[in-house]
Amino acid sequence: MRPAYVSCPNIALPPHEITTDEICSDIERANPGLPKLKVGLRFARRTQVETRRFTRPLAHPSVSGDAPAAERSRVSFADAAALGVDAARQALARTGVDARSVDCVVTSHTTSWTTPGLDVHLVEELGLRPDVRRVPMSTLGCVGGAQALAKAAEHIAAHPEATVLVVVAEKLSSVYNHRETTHESMIYKTLFGDSAGACVVTGTPLGPGLRVDSTWEYVLPRTRHRYFGRLESGGMHFGSDRSATESVNDTMPALREHLVQQRLHDVEFAIVHPGGPRIIEDVALGLGIDRATDLDDKERLTRHSWATLRQVGNLGGVSVLNVLARTHEDPPADGARGVLVGIGPGVTVTAATATWAG
Repeated sequence: MRPAYVSCPNIALPPHEITTDEICSDIERANPGLPKLKVGLRFARRTQVETRRFTRPLAHPSVSGDAPAAERSRVSFADAAALGVDAARQALARTGVDARSVDCVVTSHTTSWTTPGLDVHLVEELGLRPDVRRVPMSTLGCVGGAQALAKAAEHIAAHPEATVLVVVAEKLSSVYNHRETTHESMIYKTLFGDSAGACVVTGTPLGPGLRVDSTWEYVLPRTRHRYFGRLESGGMHFGSDRSATESVNDTMPALREHLVQQRLHDVEFAIVHPGGPRIIEDVALGLGIDRATDLDDKERLTRHSWATLRQVGNLGGVSVLNVLARTHEDPPADGARGVLVGIGPGVTVTAATATWAG
C-alpha cells in the first residue's frame, strides 16, 4: 500500500462542560424512586469520565428534557454539522490547504438521520469544489474516525496526488434520555461527549505526524446484538448486552495476526479508541503493551487514550482523532512504528499500522 500522511487533527469542542457529579445529580433528580438507583450511579461513575462537553446545557429539552425524537434529531444534526464545519476550517487553515484544492471529503456522522448529510453540508459551507469526491458514512458510530482515516488512506493509494479532507462529527448527548433507566443507560449518560474532528490526508507530508502504512477492517461474526443503536419514539437509543464486555478480547487474535503480517512485532505507540476503561485495558493487553505494574502514567502507550476518556469522555468516531491530536503534543520518536485502533457497534474494528514521521 502506498503510504498516506495524516495531518494533526483539529478538534472542535462545544461550550458546555458537564461534570459527572452534575450528571449523577440530574439522574437522581429525574428518578427519585427508581429501584437500585445507587447501584446504577455506581455503574455510571465507573466510566472514569470526569468531564465532557455538550452542545446544549444539561437542562435543555433535547438533553435531559422531554423533547420528541424529531426535535432531538434536528438539534443533533445542526449542532454536529456546526462543529464539523469549525473543525474542518481549522484543519484547512493549519495545513494551508485551500478548500478548492480538496479532491475528496470523507465524513462520518451517526447521531441523527438527515439527508443531505454532513458531506453535502460541508461542500456548501466550506466552498469545496462541486466535483469533489464524497465518501459519506452514517452508521459507524465509534469506529467512524478510524474507518474515515482508512478510506482516506485507500483513496491516496489510488490517487497519490489527491488531497483528502476527513471530518467526523457526533452529538452523543443525543442518547441522554431519562426514559432510559437501565444500568447500562446510566453508563452511557456519563460516558459520552459531543465534538467534531478534522484532518487532511495526503500522499506527501504536510508536517510531522502519522504515516499510514496499512489498513485493516474486521467484523466479529454474529455480534450485531452486542452494541447497537436505534431510533425510538423518545429519541436515539444506544444499548449493549452482557457479552459486549468480551468484544475486544474476541477481536484481538485477528488483529495480532494482521500485525504479524505487517511485520509489526514491537508496538512503539498506540492510538486506541477510548470507548471506556475496559476497552483501553483489553486493547493494551491484546497488543502486549503497558504490561509492567510499575509503569508511570507518562510511560504508558495508552496514556493519550486515558487522558481523552477522563477529560472529554467517549467522543464516538472523533475519539481516535482526539487521541492522535494529543499524540502530536507528546510525539513518539521519528520512525517509531505503532498502531491505530477504532472499535464500534457490530462488533467492528478498523485498524492501521503506522510510522511516526517527525
